[in-house]
Amino acid sequence: MLKFNIDNSEETLAKEWLVTNGIGGYASGTIAGANTRRYHGLLVASLNPPVQRQVLVTKIEESVISTDGSKHDLSSNYFPGVIHPDGYHHIESFERNPLPATVFEVKGYRIKKTIFMVHGSNTTIVEYENMGKKASKLSLNPFYVYRDYHSLYHENDDFCQYFDMGGNTLKIYTCEFSGPLIVKYSGGKFIGNFNWYKNYEYPEENNRGQDYLEDAFTIGKIEHKLNQGEKLYITFSTDEEVAAIDPSKHKRQELSRLKKLAPKNSVNKFLHDLIVSADQFIVDRKTTGGKSIIAGYHWFTDWGRDTMIAMQGLTIAPGKQETSKSILSTFLKSIDQGMLPNRFADNQKEQPEYNTIDATLWLFVSLYKYYKKFGDAEFIKENIHYLEAVLQAHTRGTRYNIHVTEQGFLYGGEGLAQLTWMDARIGDYVVTPRHGCPVEIQALWYNALRIYLFFGKEFPEADFKLLSESENLSEKLHANFFPNFVNNNGYLNDVIALNFRGDATIRPNQIYALSLPFPLIDKKTGRGILEVVESHLFTPYGLRSLSPDSPDFRHSYKGNQFERDTAYHQGTVWPFLLADYFQACLYVYGNTKEVGKKLKTSLEVLRLHFYESDCINGVSEIFDGLKPKEGRGAIHQAWSVSALIQLQLMSIETK
Repeated sequence: MLKFNIDNSEETLAKEWLVTNGIGGYASGTIAGANTRRYHGLLVASLNPPVQRQVLVTKIEESVISTDGSKHDLSSNYFPGVIHPDGYHHIESFERNPLPATVFEVKGYRIKKTIFMVHGSNTTIVEYENMGKKASKLSLNPFYVYRDYHSLYHENDDFCQYFDMGGNTLKIYTCEFSGPLIVKYSGGKFIGNFNWYKNYEYPEENNRGQDYLEDAFTIGKIEHKLNQGEKLYITFSTDEEVAAIDPSKHKRQELSRLKKLAPKNSVNKFLHDLIVSADQFIVDRKTTGGKSIIAGYHWFTDWGRDTMIAMQGLTIAPGKQETSKSILSTFLKSIDQGMLPNRFADNQKEQPEYNTIDATLWLFVSLYKYYKKFGDAEFIKENIHYLEAVLQAHTRGTRYNIHVTEQGFLYGGEGLAQLTWMDARIGDYVVTPRHGCPVEIQALWYNALRIYLFFGKEFPEADFKLLSESENLSEKLHANFFPNFVNNNGYLNDVIALNFRGDATIRPNQIYALSLPFPLIDKKTGRGILEVVESHLFTPYGLRSLSPDSPDFRHSYKGNQFERDTAYHQGTVWPFLLADYFQACLYVYGNTKEVGKKLKTSLEVLRLHFYESDCINGVSEIFDGLKPKEGRGAIHQAWSVSALIQLQLMSIETK
């Protein structure tokens, strides 16, 4: 629990929370209740799960009315040059587990506000509980917009119409949305008053160089006298049947669901909470009928690369077999020309995007770890033909000039296409050009070949068509890798071009030659590689994407889109890389006290971040390159959480 008083109440304006509904929708905001991003909202619905997100309810303006008629505001908003009202001063505490709950104290009144969503439904429920010793009259004024979550909305007189249906139920229709938004309140009376409030300011958008002013409208307020110990619920939903159910029943069901997410009798609280947090990324995909993974909140959707990397910690390591199987099936069935989709489109009519070389190769690693964890031989054998399609397509050539060279290396890249995770591009300007043979792609390609061969030995009764070809390719790659990628300084070149000129820029991609199930580099050479990585790239928060000694190094990630995109892979610290970094350490150094101590240091730094900073019970996408501390980028990133789950499990096993 986080405690607040007049001296630290401003912290509530910076700390954020998030709840999700399992189909791509979410509710999110600051502890103070002031929206600081266009992505904040009480109901951000996913109309084509898990995409096509629309902000429908932005917030609720809340006040306590004293017996003498005086009003005490609990809400906070940013407007140009002012925070009004400033109810954040009245916040006593905030607790994230099991649901986001804020306690307000003002003039002897104590109100607890809890927010949760109905799993599988675009429904948010806000609960108000009188925790004081006297009755409280609440005035609650919800605010609405109807827009794509990437955009902003402004006053429009023809925006909507609403109907008071009786039974404490309202229906709001927009000119664009065919279905109604249902608003149901468990007590009190509704006082209609349609009005626009203009120029809500979103400072985080301003900091990012984006448009940052928005209008929102209200149709009226709900007033209710809340007796001691009494609760009032407001339900916002796109599903009339769900909205009709007793909200206290929804709450009990959600608490029960959350309780079942983590292993029973878990003695490690951090691991328990990480696994519960990991569930926020698991979503249903309507177009495929299977599970997928949201890469990060607020603005990411389900990406192939992120899914294949993140599922190793989110679903496989914690033992969630059926979820893992469904995710793998979703992406296996989407293979086209031997490639996994990099991104499913937001629009159901659009085709998936296949601009990735590494996502497809990570599929092999995830399948290998799935089999090692669950021993599901039948699932592997049922899908060998997909793996063979991938190997054939890459060997013979597929999109973006992806093909195998004479040396056995996997080459990729043409035009402006960016195919690896270091994919920042601004118009025609490629920030981190990596056409050719990137080092991590060679490690992943080698592992894809060896994993296919591993399965061939595991299931000799199955019909494997490419065993001989895969054996020859993997041996050729292995033989040519050392002389071409190990440079004179003892670490690995980041990219080899077709003219065999190596890019010796010190980046973290070289760790994959040591960390994957089938290492490409021996332990002796690995020591020199890790010494360079430790000296130039390691921080307890993650690995830098570029050495500070490079003239292209950017010490912080901030500013407008150009400034941020040019810093994204030029020194920015990435927590997700820690999972493979420490796996490389265990491979090279063994399970030593030194490795265990370093691992625990990172875990403690990121544990405090998880519980106390930025998104409470979330892990940021990135941190600044020079002095990492404040989270940057997305507030809650799937592969960051995945890495921490893997690290926590490693820590339990290390000395």
